[in-house]
Amino acid sequence: MKRNHPPKINVIALGCSKNVVGSEVLLGQLVRGKARIVDDVNDADIAVINTCGFIEAAKQESIDAIMEAIERKKEGKLKKVVVMGCLSERFAKELASEMPTVDAYFGSHHLDQVVRELGIDFRVELLGERRLTTPSHYAYLKISEGCDNPCSFCAIPLMRGKHVSKPLERIVQEARLLAAQGVKELIIIGQDTTYYGLDVDGQRRLDGVLRELTQVDGIEWIRLMYAYPTKFPTEILQVFRNSPKMCRYLDMPVQHVADEVLKSMRRGITGRTTRELLRTVKSSVPDIALRTTLIVGYPNESEDDFRQLYDFVEEMKFHRLGVFTYSQEEGTTAFDLGDPIPKELKDERLGRIMELQQQISEARNESLVGKELKVLIDRSEGDFMVARTEWDAPEIDQEVFVRSSPGLKVGSFARVKVTEFAEYDLYANCLEQVS
Repeated sequence: MKRNHPPKINVIALGCSKNVVGSEVLLGQLVRGKARIVDDVNDADIAVINTCGFIEAAKQESIDAIMEAIERKKEGKLKKVVVMGCLSERFAKELASEMPTVDAYFGSHHLDQVVRELGIDFRVELLGERRLTTPSHYAYLKISEGCDNPCSFCAIPLMRGKHVSKPLERIVQEARLLAAQGVKELIIIGQDTTYYGLDVDGQRRLDGVLRELTQVDGIEWIRLMYAYPTKFPTEILQVFRNSPKMCRYLDMPVQHVADEVLKSMRRGITGRTTRELLRTVKSSVPDIALRTTLIVGYPNESEDDFRQLYDFVEEMKFHRLGVFTYSQEEGTTAFDLGDPIPKELKDERLGRIMELQQQISEARNESLVGKELKVLIDRSEGDFMVARTEWDAPEIDQEVFVRSSPGLKVGSFARVKVTEFAEYDLYANCLEQVS
């Protein structure tokens, strides 16, 4: 008698780290429900695509992934295609009309429905449990959902809804579960982490979250991402100063610095206040690495506005920096401004900023030659162990290529000495494995 095996499921996570966490929570439900999970879509019967709908490039990546899955289904290589996440939340009707071969579409807040669609009983008590898709020594920890900020260019509130702070006890419990799995580095995320608590009692409570997390046994590094600059809670800087577990690293997307652009972007801050805040951060935590993201080509960005932004980058000398070109998004308040700046000019402005940042990064890296640093080993690659300092987040920042040393393991901390540099990488010899 032939036995019927449950279908093999592959989950594809696209977009940001928030989507990574959502996919890991889904996988946690599926694993506890005895589903068969496969890491390669070529081995799957069902493909679940967790989409991103943030900007045009991300939307296109999601559509391409859906189309690829549909083609595999037509060829008989997949039995079922399920689409979830931000793009599906934002354009469910349009997607269903244009790609009816997909078996089911779900938005950003329908995890329970996705689980049931896959034949598994949804269990609320498992929401803190995840199947990690990152290397086992670091994990993203999402402390909130949604966003209340009115940024004119951003469609996230349309897809993720209003800001909702996760209860502190749930955050700490999730951190303990992650530590028990061997996680050493927590990367704190949310659409705006500094907003935490405002929806509960009108007070920003991020400092309390960070203090509680520093008490979790097993966690050695805590990294803060997505810190909105407007009304930034400066009390968190004391946590940076007082806890050795806090990575001297702060991700603060400032987007622009020209007042007319900031006003149209509805950022609630001026260029002057932005500068003052960054100087406060630097003076309070002198060894901190600042990371930011910028937008060039916003509809009312003049050449003078761009020059202000360029000069700002040269002045502040950010450790890490990313640049996006403006993407006109339906439903946002900036949509009616049109998209008057040609793509070629947007790309040229992006290139000028990144060329400047390359010079800044190269000079910083040159100054590190001969210095001893503590690093966390992420992976092995040829003759090197690839690592990061506390000044670098995974996937988006630079790496340290450590010449292989006996006993040096992925997931361990090591003390290294920098021997060479490049624009965005360092090369080092291992002095000792720390833990």
